[in-house]
Amino acid sequence: MTFIKTTEQSSNYEDLEHKSVHELLTNINTEDKTVPNAVAKVIPQIEALVNIAVTQLKSGGRLFYIGAGTSGRLGILDASECPPTFGVPDDMILGLIAGGDTAIRNAVEFAEDSTEQGWKDLIEYKVSSKDVVIGIAASGTTPYVISALEQCNANAISTGCITCNDGSPLAKTAKFPIVVTVGPEFVTGSSRMKAGTAQKLVLNMISTTTMIQLGKVKGNKMVDMQLSNHKLVDRGARMIMEALQIDKDQAVKLLKTHGSVRNAITNYGKA
Repeated sequence: MTFIKTTEQSSNYEDLEHKSVHELLTNINTEDKTVPNAVAKVIPQIEALVNIAVTQLKSGGRLFYIGAGTSGRLGILDASECPPTFGVPDDMILGLIAGGDTAIRNAVEFAEDSTEQGWKDLIEYKVSSKDVVIGIAASGTTPYVISALEQCNANAISTGCITCNDGSPLAKTAKFPIVVTVGPEFVTGSSRMKAGTAQKLVLNMISTTTMIQLGKVKGNKMVDMQLSNHKLVDRGARMIMEALQIDKDQAVKLLKTHGSVRNAITNYGKA
Protein backbone atom coordinates (compact mmCIF):
# COMPACT_ATOMS: atom_id res chain seq x y z
CA MET A 1 0.00 0.00 0.00
CA THR A 2 1.42 3.39 -1.03
CA PHE A 3 1.92 5.86 1.82
CA ILE A 4 0.18 9.15 1.07
CA LYS A 5 0.61 12.22 3.28
CA THR A 6 -2.89 13.61 3.60
CA THR A 7 -1.41 16.63 5.38
CA GLU A 8 0.40 17.47 2.11
CA GLN A 9 -2.59 17.12 -0.19
CA SER A 10 -3.96 20.21 -1.90
CA SER A 11 -6.22 22.50 0.13
CA ASN A 12 -9.98 22.27 -0.34
CA TYR A 13 -9.94 26.02 -1.02
CA GLU A 14 -8.64 27.83 -4.10
CA ASP A 15 -7.53 31.39 -4.86
CA LEU A 16 -6.95 32.30 -1.22
CA GLU A 17 -5.33 35.60 -2.16
CA HIS A 18 -8.62 36.74 -3.73
CA LYS A 19 -10.78 36.04 -0.66
CA SER A 20 -11.83 38.68 1.84
CA VAL A 21 -10.62 38.68 5.42
CA HIS A 22 -14.05 37.48 6.53
CA GLU A 23 -14.01 34.62 4.04
CA LEU A 24 -10.53 33.56 5.08
CA LEU A 25 -11.35 33.59 8.78
CA THR A 26 -14.64 31.76 8.29
CA ASN A 27 -13.08 29.04 6.16
CA ILE A 28 -10.14 28.53 8.53
CA ASN A 29 -12.62 28.19 11.38
CA THR A 30 -14.67 25.71 9.36
CA GLU A 31 -11.58 23.53 8.94
CA ASP A 32 -10.58 23.92 12.60
CA LYS A 33 -13.98 22.61 13.73
CA THR A 34 -13.15 19.22 12.22
CA VAL A 35 -10.11 18.67 14.45
CA PRO A 36 -11.81 17.71 17.76
CA ASN A 37 -13.88 15.11 15.94
CA ALA A 38 -10.73 13.61 14.46
CA VAL A 39 -9.17 13.47 17.93
CA ALA A 40 -12.28 11.82 19.38
CA LYS A 41 -11.84 8.90 16.99
CA VAL A 42 -8.46 7.99 18.51
CA ILE A 43 -9.30 8.20 22.22
CA PRO A 44 -8.69 4.44 22.63
CA GLN A 45 -5.15 4.90 21.31
CA ILE A 46 -4.57 7.91 23.56
CA GLU A 47 -5.87 5.89 26.51
CA ALA A 48 -3.42 3.06 25.81
CA LEU A 49 -0.48 5.46 25.77
CA VAL A 50 -1.63 7.30 28.90
CA ASN A 51 -1.92 4.02 30.79
CA ILE A 52 1.70 3.22 29.94
CA ALA A 53 2.83 6.72 30.93
CA VAL A 54 1.03 6.53 34.28
CA THR A 55 2.52 3.13 35.06
CA GLN A 56 6.05 4.24 34.22
CA LEU A 57 5.85 7.58 36.02
CA LYS A 58 4.46 5.92 39.14
CA SER A 59 7.56 3.73 39.09
CA GLY A 60 9.92 6.70 38.92
CA GLY A 61 10.16 7.02 35.16
CA ARG A 62 9.92 10.14 33.05
CA LEU A 63 7.95 11.22 29.99
CA PHE A 64 9.84 12.57 26.98
CA TYR A 65 8.40 14.41 24.00
CA ILE A 66 10.69 14.58 20.97
CA GLY A 67 9.98 16.42 17.74
CA ALA A 68 11.13 18.95 15.15
CA GLY A 69 9.78 22.36 14.16
CA THR A 70 6.20 23.04 15.24
CA SER A 71 5.85 19.53 16.65
CA GLY A 72 8.94 19.92 18.81
CA ARG A 73 7.81 23.32 20.05
CA LEU A 74 4.40 21.96 21.03
CA GLY A 75 6.06 19.19 23.03
CA ILE A 76 8.27 21.69 24.84
CA LEU A 77 5.26 23.88 25.58
CA ASP A 78 3.32 21.02 27.14
CA ALA A 79 6.31 19.76 29.13
CA SER A 80 7.22 23.22 30.44
CA GLU A 81 3.70 23.87 31.73
CA CYS A 82 3.50 20.74 33.88
CA PRO A 83 5.76 21.83 36.79
CA PRO A 84 3.94 25.14 37.45
CA THR A 85 0.51 23.62 36.89
CA PHE A 86 0.90 20.38 38.81
CA GLY A 87 3.93 20.96 41.05
CA VAL A 88 5.94 18.09 39.55
CA PRO A 89 9.75 18.13 39.24
CA ASP A 90 11.17 19.91 36.20
CA ASP A 91 12.64 16.67 34.89
CA MET A 92 9.52 14.50 35.09
CA ILE A 93 8.21 15.61 31.67
CA LEU A 94 10.81 16.81 29.17
CA GLY A 95 10.52 18.24 25.68
CA LEU A 96 13.33 17.84 23.13
CA ILE A 97 13.52 19.54 19.72
CA ALA A 98 15.75 18.94 16.72
CA GLY A 99 18.37 21.68 16.68
CA GLY A 100 18.27 22.21 20.44
CA ASP A 101 17.03 25.28 22.28
CA THR A 102 17.94 27.56 19.37
CA ALA A 103 15.23 25.85 17.32
CA ILE A 104 12.52 26.89 19.77
CA ARG A 105 12.57 30.37 18.23
CA ASN A 106 14.48 29.95 14.98
CA ALA A 107 14.48 27.16 12.43
CA VAL A 108 17.72 25.18 12.39
CA GLU A 109 18.37 24.00 8.85
CA PHE A 110 18.34 20.26 8.26
CA ALA A 111 18.30 19.45 12.00
CA GLU A 112 15.25 17.25 11.55
CA ASP A 113 17.04 15.17 8.89
CA SER A 114 19.60 13.68 11.28
CA THR A 115 19.24 9.95 11.91
CA GLU A 116 21.56 10.05 14.94
CA GLN A 117 20.94 13.25 16.88
CA GLY A 118 17.54 12.32 18.34
CA TRP A 119 18.97 9.35 20.21
CA LYS A 120 22.04 11.38 21.23
CA ASP A 121 19.73 14.03 22.70
CA LEU A 122 17.88 11.38 24.71
CA ILE A 123 21.12 9.81 25.91
CA GLU A 124 22.16 13.19 27.35
CA TYR A 125 19.24 12.76 29.76
CA LYS A 126 20.21 9.15 30.53
CA VAL A 127 16.98 7.80 29.05
CA SER A 128 16.22 4.28 30.26
CA SER A 129 13.64 1.51 30.20
CA LYS A 130 11.84 3.25 33.08
CA ASP A 131 10.90 6.11 30.75
CA VAL A 132 8.34 6.73 27.99
CA VAL A 133 9.30 8.54 24.78
CA ILE A 134 6.62 10.09 22.55
CA GLY A 135 7.65 11.17 19.08
CA ILE A 136 5.70 14.08 17.61
CA ALA A 137 5.66 14.67 13.84
CA ALA A 138 2.66 15.70 11.77
CA SER A 139 4.15 14.15 8.64
CA GLY A 140 5.20 10.95 10.36
CA THR A 141 8.41 10.94 8.32
CA THR A 142 10.86 13.05 10.35
CA PRO A 143 14.19 11.13 10.53
CA TYR A 144 15.24 12.80 13.82
CA VAL A 145 12.12 11.44 15.51
CA ILE A 146 11.82 8.05 13.83
CA SER A 147 15.43 7.07 14.43
CA ALA A 148 15.18 8.08 18.09
CA LEU A 149 12.14 5.84 18.57
CA GLU A 150 13.87 2.98 16.76
CA GLN A 151 16.72 3.17 19.26
CA CYS A 152 14.25 3.36 22.13
CA ASN A 153 12.54 0.19 20.89
CA ALA A 154 15.91 -1.53 20.69
CA ASN A 155 16.61 -0.58 24.30
CA ALA A 156 13.25 -1.69 25.74
CA ILE A 157 12.00 1.88 26.21
CA SER A 158 8.24 2.40 25.76
CA THR A 159 7.45 4.47 22.68
CA GLY A 160 4.42 6.38 21.48
CA CYS A 161 3.80 8.95 18.78
CA ILE A 162 1.44 11.70 17.70
CA THR A 163 1.14 12.06 13.95
CA CYS A 164 -1.48 13.01 11.39
CA ASN A 165 -0.75 10.59 8.55
CA ASP A 166 -2.04 7.05 8.67
CA GLY A 167 0.48 4.37 7.73
CA SER A 168 3.46 6.68 8.20
CA PRO A 169 6.91 5.32 9.14
CA LEU A 170 6.57 6.96 12.57
CA ALA A 171 3.19 5.33 13.24
CA LYS A 172 4.69 1.98 12.29
CA THR A 173 7.71 2.51 14.55
CA ALA A 174 5.95 3.58 17.77
CA LYS A 175 4.60 0.82 20.00
CA PHE A 176 1.66 3.04 20.97
CA PRO A 177 0.85 5.20 17.92
CA ILE A 178 -1.74 7.98 17.90
CA VAL A 179 -2.76 8.98 14.38
CA VAL A 180 -5.14 11.93 14.12
CA THR A 181 -6.20 12.17 10.48
CA VAL A 182 -7.11 15.81 9.93
CA GLY A 183 -6.84 15.86 6.14
CA PRO A 184 -5.51 18.66 3.92
CA GLU A 185 -4.57 21.98 5.49
CA PHE A 186 -6.26 25.29 4.64
CA VAL A 187 -2.93 26.46 3.23
CA THR A 188 -1.57 23.41 1.44
CA GLY A 189 1.07 21.64 3.54
CA SER A 190 0.94 24.14 6.44
CA SER A 191 0.78 21.50 9.18
CA ARG A 192 1.14 24.10 11.93
CA MET A 193 -2.59 24.61 11.41
CA LYS A 194 -5.01 21.66 11.79
CA ALA A 195 -2.27 19.13 12.45
CA GLY A 196 -0.68 21.41 15.04
CA THR A 197 -4.04 21.96 16.71
CA ALA A 198 -4.63 18.21 16.83
CA GLN A 199 -1.21 17.62 18.39
CA LYS A 200 -1.85 20.30 21.02
CA LEU A 201 -5.22 18.77 21.94
CA VAL A 202 -3.69 15.31 22.28
CA LEU A 203 -0.79 16.62 24.37
CA ASN A 204 -3.26 18.38 26.67
CA MET A 205 -5.12 15.10 27.08
CA ILE A 206 -1.99 13.04 27.75
CA SER A 207 -0.37 15.31 30.32
CA THR A 208 -3.55 16.37 32.13
CA THR A 209 -4.95 12.85 32.41
CA THR A 210 -1.57 11.49 33.51
CA MET A 211 -1.22 14.15 36.20
CA ILE A 212 -4.74 13.49 37.49
CA GLN A 213 -3.97 9.78 37.67
CA LEU A 214 -0.82 10.60 39.62
CA GLY A 215 -2.92 12.44 42.21
CA LYS A 216 -1.88 15.98 41.26
CA VAL A 217 -5.49 17.26 41.14
CA LYS A 218 -8.03 17.22 43.98
CA GLY A 219 -11.67 17.51 42.98
CA ASN A 220 -11.09 19.71 39.96
CA LYS A 221 -8.43 21.96 41.48
CA MET A 222 -4.68 22.32 40.85
CA VAL A 223 -3.80 21.89 44.49
CA ASP A 224 -0.07 21.38 43.83
CA MET A 225 0.47 24.33 41.47
CA GLN A 226 3.52 26.51 41.99
CA LEU A 227 2.74 29.88 43.56
CA SER A 228 4.94 31.81 41.14
CA ASN A 229 2.93 35.02 40.76
CA HIS A 230 0.21 37.08 42.45
CA LYS A 231 -2.52 35.64 40.24
CA LEU A 232 -1.69 32.09 41.32
CA VAL A 233 -1.43 33.06 44.98
CA ASP A 234 -4.89 34.62 44.72
CA ARG A 235 -6.24 31.52 42.97
CA GLY A 236 -4.73 29.30 45.65
CA ALA A 237 -6.23 31.41 48.41
CA ARG A 238 -9.67 31.15 46.82
CA MET A 239 -9.34 27.37 46.64
CA ILE A 240 -8.54 27.26 50.36
CA MET A 241 -11.38 29.64 51.21
CA GLU A 242 -13.82 27.39 49.37
CA ALA A 243 -12.49 24.15 50.83
CA LEU A 244 -12.25 25.31 54.45
CA GLN A 245 -14.96 28.01 54.54
CA ILE A 246 -12.56 30.63 55.91
CA ASP A 247 -11.86 34.25 54.98
CA LYS A 248 -9.19 35.41 52.57
CA ASP A 249 -6.73 36.67 55.19
CA GLN A 250 -6.72 33.27 56.88
CA ALA A 251 -6.38 31.53 53.53
CA VAL A 252 -3.41 33.62 52.44
CA LYS A 253 -1.71 33.08 55.78
CA LEU A 254 -2.17 29.31 55.50
CA LEU A 255 -0.87 29.36 51.95
CA LYS A 256 2.27 31.27 52.89
CA THR A 257 2.85 29.02 55.88
CA HIS A 258 2.45 25.69 54.11
CA GLY A 259 3.56 26.55 50.57
CA SER A 260 0.79 24.84 48.61
CA VAL A 261 -2.97 24.55 48.52
CA ARG A 262 -2.79 20.85 49.31
CA ASN A 263 -0.56 21.31 52.36
CA ALA A 264 -2.62 24.24 53.62
CA ILE A 265 -5.84 22.20 53.52
CA THR A 266 -4.24 19.05 54.90
CA ASN A 267 -2.65 20.84 57.85
CA TYR A 268 -5.54 23.15 58.71
CA GLY A 269 -6.47 22.88 62.39
CA LYS A 270 -3.44 20.82 63.31
CA ALA A 271 -1.35 21.91 66.25
